[in-house]
This record gives sequence, C-alpha cells and structure tokens, in this order.
Amino acid sequence: MAETADELSAPLGQKAARKKRWFRLPFTAMQALAVLLGLFLVAFAGIALFTDNPLGGEPVAHIALRKAPADEKPAMAAAGHDEPAAKAAPKQAPSGENKTVTIIDGSSGKRQDVVIGGEATDKAEGDAAPGMMAGIDARLLEKSRYGMIPVVADGLKPFTVYAADADRTKAAKMPVVAIVVGGLGVGAAKTTDAIMKLPSAVTLAFTPYGADPTKLAERARAQRHEILLQIPMEPFDYPDNDPGPQTLLTTLAAEQNLDRLYWHLSRFQGYAGIANFMGARFVATEAVMQPIIREAAKRGLGYLDDGATPRSVAPSLAAGQAMPFARADLAIDAVPTSAEIDRTLIKLETLARERGVAVGVASALPVSIERIGAWIKTLDSRGIMLVPLTTAMLKSKSG
Repeated sequence: MAETADELSAPLGQKAARKKRWFRLPFTAMQALAVLLGLFLVAFAGIALFTDNPLGGEPVAHIALRKAPADEKPAMAAAGHDEPAAKAAPKQAPSGENKTVTIIDGSSGKRQDVVIGGEATDKAEGDAAPGMMAGIDARLLEKSRYGMIPVVADGLKPFTVYAADADRTKAAKMPVVAIVVGGLGVGAAKTTDAIMKLPSAVTLAFTPYGADPTKLAERARAQRHEILLQIPMEPFDYPDNDPGPQTLLTTLAAEQNLDRLYWHLSRFQGYAGIANFMGARFVATEAVMQPIIREAAKRGLGYLDDGATPRSVAPSLAAGQAMPFARADLAIDAVPTSAEIDRTLIKLETLARERGVAVGVASALPVSIERIGAWIKTLDSRGIMLVPLTTAMLKSKSG
C-alpha cells in the first residue's frame, strides 16, 4: 500500500518518466550492437568491392614448395601451344619429386593426366623439362622451348655417337639378330629388369612418359645399352585408343606435329634414333609422316618402324632421306606365353639365316625378358650374333 500511496502522491507524469528511464539502458545497448553490425557490413562490402581477388570465396589449398638452390637454372616448358615461350636451360628434377599434368588434346578436347618428373614453370599446366644426362655430348644438343633436343654438329650425329659398341667386322660375316625391348620408362620395376637382366647388346626403347625418364635412360646407358626414343603416334581407333599426351595426329598441321615432336625429343638425351609408339594411322599417312622423318633425319637420328602395319610409308621416306632405318620383322611376345615366345624366337633366327639380318621387338613382360635372355645364351653356339639395332641398320644399308 505504501508503494501505491507513493505512486498516487507523486507528481503527474513522474511514474511514466521512471518507466522510460528503466527501458533506456537496454535500448542503448541494442543501438550500439546495430552500429557495430553496420560497420562490419560496410567493411565487408568495401573488401569485396575494392580487393582484386577473382578467387574470393573459393576453397584454398596451401602447398609447400621447395626453394631451388642458387646454382639451379630455371626451366621453361609448355604443353602443346604454338605461341613463343621463353627459352631457358633445362633443370634436373629432384629425386622423387613428380608432377601430375593435365593435358587437353588439341584435336579431340580429351583431358588426360600424366605424371612427369622434374620442375618447370610454363604458360599453362606445365610440362617438366628434364635435366642433362651424364655422358652426353653437349655439342649434339640445342635449346628448344621445351628443353634440349638432338642436333648434328661438327660432323657428328647422335646416331653414330650414341650407337652401342659392336664388332661390326664380325657382324658383316655372319647372320645377326637385333632385339628391341620397348615401352620402357613407365614403370621403374619392369624398366630396371630389362636394363639389368638383358645383355647390353639388346637395344632399349623408352616412351617419353614416366616420373623420371632421364634417370632410367641414364641407367640403361650406364649398362652399355643402346637406347631409342618412342614417339606416340595416332592409331586407327584414336581417341578410344590413346597413346598419351602430345600424340602426333593426322588432323594437326605439320607445324603442330613438329612442336609435339620437340616436346618428346626433349624428355631425355642420348638416344641413337626414334621409333613409332603405336601410330598405325599416322605412319600410313605420307603427308603427316614426311615432315617427321625429314626432321629426325636432319637431326642425325635413325628410325625404327615397329612393323605393325604393312601400309607404313616410313621405309620409303627414310630411304629418301638417306636415314638409318630398320623395320621389325616379328613381335616376339605378341602372344605372351613361354611356348609362343620361344617359337617366335626360332622364326627370328631362321629369318637371320635367310637374309643375314633380322629384327625383333618385344615388351618388358617378365616372361619376355626371361625367355629372350635364355635364348640369347644359345646364339653363339648356333652361329648367330646378337647386335645392337644400329649395327643391324648399318648392315642392312650396306647389303
């Protein structure tokens, strides 16, 4: 009642004023919060409007990059583009450091990932330019926008400088067989098996792909194997059957295919020649094949046709360039069983006796390496000589 009396005795409007003061504090706090929220929104809008970040709001991944030593030179590479690129010396890829590159084919638009060793910067996705191999004659190299590629210099050719040693006088007097094991460089285990388990007279052919083609090719040469570079070319069922990134295509202009050829040639050094990797359609099309053969011949390389298609124009084109050439007579492991491989090797032996020279190609399957190795051990007793491919090419040319 006292409170009621106080309210009744209070001056008119006093109670209302007291209520207004009771609500003033929380209302002022709400105003402060509103001001702070407004300032936050203004700041956010300012950042969004005036910060040049086209990826704002996108997920961000942070990657640790190794700082290159001061004595390493940067390398430039590009993936199938025709515009000029800066030239720089190639750089050796650090051991175990790989890069996955997505290459979009210029003809079909097909995307494909490939793991490539080494480091490089480029205009697009980035193809690594491998480093210099040991035992390479620097005079026989020139810079391309992808790295170092073979060249003829001082009267020397890669074909003669990088040919494996052989007794060519003896080879001229008896039947000879050359064996080329291809598809190497992708799969270190099978490549190492071919390098270490087969005699040095066996020629090894490397694809341009793989994490570290330079290291494996260098190891093959250290074991005195002669090496070739396989160039991926368009098969009849392309793109369903795709040899890989930078494949030479019948739908591309000569300049584009030559640019792709340079990419392949730069992957490693020390090869005596090149060979087709697949490519039944490409090797049968003279208009696109002729510039490739001419360029390889100009650079002092030999050429091996894998013999897969009888329509190949490579034999006549190579003859027109006076280019060292061989065509495979038999695919040794077309049927990859011990019995069939043994039968094919006997056929190869028979061809060598009849013609003086025979060439067989094989893959690095364990059964292939095992049967070829066992067969080679019997050759001397049967009057047949195993020779590197370059020796067989020279014997065929002289004959």
